[in-house]
Amino acid sequence: MKKDTALNRRSFLKTSAVGVGALAAPAIISSKALASSGELNFMGWAGYPAFTETVFPAFEAATGIKVNFTEQPDQDTQFAQAKVAIEAGGIDMAEPTIDRWGGWNSNGLLQPFDPAKLAMDNYLPGLADGAAAKRSQDASGALFYVPSNWGTEALVYNKDAAKLSTPPSLGDLFSPDNQVVVRPHSALAAMGRWLDATGKLPRPWMDGYTDMEAMVQLWDIALAEAVKAKGNVVQFWSGENEANAGFVANGATVGQCWDSTGYNLRNDGYGYVPPVEGAFAWHQGFVVMKNAVNVDQAHELAKWVSGPEGAAAWASAFSANPVGKGGIDLMNPDVAAFYNAAFNDESLAKLWWWPDQSAEFIAKRGEYADKYKAS
Repeated sequence: MKKDTALNRRSFLKTSAVGVGALAAPAIISSKALASSGELNFMGWAGYPAFTETVFPAFEAATGIKVNFTEQPDQDTQFAQAKVAIEAGGIDMAEPTIDRWGGWNSNGLLQPFDPAKLAMDNYLPGLADGAAAKRSQDASGALFYVPSNWGTEALVYNKDAAKLSTPPSLGDLFSPDNQVVVRPHSALAAMGRWLDATGKLPRPWMDGYTDMEAMVQLWDIALAEAVKAKGNVVQFWSGENEANAGFVANGATVGQCWDSTGYNLRNDGYGYVPPVEGAFAWHQGFVVMKNAVNVDQAHELAKWVSGPEGAAAWASAFSANPVGKGGIDLMNPDVAAFYNAAFNDESLAKLWWWPDQSAEFIAKRGEYADKYKAS
């Protein structure tokens, strides 16, 4: 996941008003963490001033641990600097996305978390358990990654004009009763997942993410079916402005869009709902460097971010969704109402996390998207 697209997804939370005062409540931490350096060398994303202005001061006030923040512009640079730090030291913890930590680990950069030093029950359903949990572990079951913030891509719909199934489905995107706005590669994935859920594929849709032969077989089918239904597409989108225009300018009644689109249109007669097959979802999270010096402090930061105050602070800094239970209630009330209306525990448990996608897969996916647009 490229950071620029993630930023667009996160834009709907930019009005959040979480401050230091609301987050500085005392917390109990291990004596071992307090007895060591009392610092944490953290490498993360550049361009988010709230971290140094409010988030890290709040964490220090709550735990006594000072964060030394090294900012990097993108995930590739984080990875490159981590490879340097494995020899030179200086980094204890970093924040890649769930589809990228495996590459860090295969390069010998990481050590696992100790779940006993975390608070795994703090996380919202579906974020650190189920399929997400399996993707956060290595083959032995060791935990190498825990979430820090997340977002979704689901159904934005005109409350008066949309024709939705009961319950709403990805299949509604391909119904001639609706005028739709979609992102090409997401629409093909939605078609594939819908065909899979209705038993119309020769093999599981997920096979295509690990086997290029299966990918071609399955995406050929998804493309053919999507092309048949293309007559109801009024606009393709690649960013927030295009998605919004699909509804307000071109009359779309249903779209597969980011949560930010639904939030931006919430007062204009539009709703946002996860499909019964599960909303598409992404998240990023924490990893601990293999040669980390301040290991207990790294666990304390991850644990703090899983709690309501820390989850709200971290999500607010990124303009994203909080990972901890109760975090959304500490954010902007409008955001909390929007989020709580869209997701309950059942729909959170059904989140469909974008799988790991190789460079070869991404290139081939782009070819299918181009064919869909040009058809």
